[in-house]
Amino acid sequence: MADSESAPDKSAAPPTGLRKAELVAMIAGLMTLNAMAIDIMLPALSQIAAATGLTSGEGATDNRQQLIIFAYVLGFGAPQLIWGPVTDRFGRRAPLFVGLVGYILVSLLCVMIHDFWVLLGARFLQGVFSSGARIVASAVVRDTFAGRAMASFMSLVMTIFMIVPIIAPSLGQAILLVAPWEGIFIWLAIWGTLMLAWTWLRLPETLPVAARRPLNLASAFGAYLSVLRTRASFGYMCASGIVFGALFAFIASSEQVFREVFGKGETFTLWFAGIAGVMAVANFTNSRLVEKIGMRRISHTALIVFTTLSATLALSTLAFGENFALFFPLFAIAFGCFGMMGSNFSALAMEPLGKIAGTASAAYGFATTLASAMFGAYIGSQFNGSTVPLMTGFACLGISALVIVLITEKGHLFSTR
Repeated sequence: MADSESAPDKSAAPPTGLRKAELVAMIAGLMTLNAMAIDIMLPALSQIAAATGLTSGEGATDNRQQLIIFAYVLGFGAPQLIWGPVTDRFGRRAPLFVGLVGYILVSLLCVMIHDFWVLLGARFLQGVFSSGARIVASAVVRDTFAGRAMASFMSLVMTIFMIVPIIAPSLGQAILLVAPWEGIFIWLAIWGTLMLAWTWLRLPETLPVAARRPLNLASAFGAYLSVLRTRASFGYMCASGIVFGALFAFIASSEQVFREVFGKGETFTLWFAGIAGVMAVANFTNSRLVEKIGMRRISHTALIVFTTLSATLALSTLAFGENFALFFPLFAIAFGCFGMMGSNFSALAMEPLGKIAGTASAAYGFATTLASAMFGAYIGSQFNGSTVPLMTGFACLGISALVIVLITEKGHLFSTR
């Protein structure tokens, strides 16, 4: 049977009333709700931890401030299993608005919390509502595009999306110059309100009533079972969940790496922006090349490059010690590979499941987020003042993902069968 790489793309036009450029910007804006809630926090992690009592008489280590990130990520992951069937039953707009309103209210709630563990609970809840917006964004794209056209569209989205990691830490730092850490959550509420207004006015429903599925356990279970039984979907879902653990681990520990290992704390936001910039360029390049070269050729090559560079950095640091002049360019290139993997792995997983796009997006989002958060949290917790544990962990994740891809593709990498 021909797969998405050999069959003609069946891409649709953007929803009525929207040009492709606006749809790209809108989907990217919805996805930035998640990225903003993570990256804008990075400069404030130590301040938030101290202000909410983590380091006051508890003897907490610096690594525990990473929980501010991982609590949100865990909340973002699990509820997607619920959001998926809901969006396939009630359409895309209503669940989206519920998610956005919840995101706004919880952001405002965080302003009033001054206990670290209560804040973690609120962050978990913030992730729950953010996941609804994320599921709808993915489902709208799958309603509208397929195959390489979907991968190309998502690469354009990710190109804009990657602007957030470039500017968010600097934005967070700027907010801290004129306001306490609570100002960051006020900004998240403002951003959520802007997206609510935009989508309410401009985003039409993309799931026809006739295509909606009943909301019951049997239907949901059957849909999720279809995801698990589809070889490409299950395989690329697992591979993505594993390798993207490296991205979460770095995001959570990045401020510590640049401050404690390389003494770049004052310029942390600039270096972080540089890495995000490389990822943005990689996403844009993928959008231009994927329809000609194919999702498998690009993503498989990127996975091999990421794994090789991670292992190289771990070994070189063990042999010669920390060297920022060597670390930064190789690390930036390695993380640029995520721009060549993310949208392609997602498109390969979603392609066979167009009839259950919401549920499929939920299963993919749940599994990849949960796995990434778990692997990322473990690897991040191993930080000991050196980059060796991180890079060793990244190399192991890359090797594991490559093995899964090989099994999924029956030993044929770079194929367009």
